[in-house]
Amino acid sequence: MKIALLTCEKLPDLNPEDQKIIPALAQHKIESSAVIWNNKNINWTDYDYLIFRNTWDYFEKETEFKLWLDHIEKLGIKTLNPIEVIKQNIHKFYLREMEQQGITILPTLFIDKTNHLDLVKRIPSHWKKAVIKPAFSAGSYLTEVFEVANSTEINQQYASIALEKELLVQQFMPQIQTLGETSFIFFNKKFSHAVNKKPVDGDFRVQSLFGGIYTLVHPSQDMIQKAQKVVDTFKEDLLYARVDGILIDQELYLMEVECIEPDLYFNLSENSLERFVASIVKLIA
Repeated sequence: MKIALLTCEKLPDLNPEDQKIIPALAQHKIESSAVIWNNKNINWTDYDYLIFRNTWDYFEKETEFKLWLDHIEKLGIKTLNPIEVIKQNIHKFYLREMEQQGITILPTLFIDKTNHLDLVKRIPSHWKKAVIKPAFSAGSYLTEVFEVANSTEINQQYASIALEKELLVQQFMPQIQTLGETSFIFFNKKFSHAVNKKPVDGDFRVQSLFGGIYTLVHPSQDMIQKAQKVVDTFKEDLLYARVDGILIDQELYLMEVECIEPDLYFNLSENSLERFVASIVKLIA
């Protein structure tokens, strides 16, 4: 059994936490290595499975990444998560499908590519602040938070982007700055652990590179069940899924469900790496 742990040029050897997967798999007599997804010298048929881990530049190389996914699919190489899940998950309009399946999401406008972007007309009058970002994005890429009163200026800023990219506009929830965002991590569709992420004062971005503070938390069983409902919308097997949302008044407002390359916070939860590797072994058996 030979597995490629997919990464990017910025992290050719994977991030430090994901590097630990390699010796952990070796204990199960499974050979694995870090492989850059767009390395032209790789013969992908040498691998039995590809596992998406640190492909953290895919949103900057949208066309190339989509063509690469098609290539892997045509070769018939198995991937974790499955290619069909990856193709859906890289475009955040999946949130609209989640909402149609009864999942509570942040109030969101889904804006198709357009040469007549008109945020002033589209944004509900009762919103005070909003967040705008491309549907194909990650890590706060081209993301802005703005006062709805300033929609005209943001409209001008994003008019050219809207020509080429679908956009999401979400109501800004002030609780993100006080309660933070909670990530529920699932391995093989079973809850593993949860992490709360709070931005630094005055910011809304929870990512660690912007100073976000991460803490292991223990949500109520009711909240875990709400996150489980999100995971259960997938018919396919999932090696991992990270359900990101805000907990407000005993409700989970889904921000996104990450099935392609999320940080899984092995360093914050004891034995989580072992649970992850056990899920790999079970799914490839």
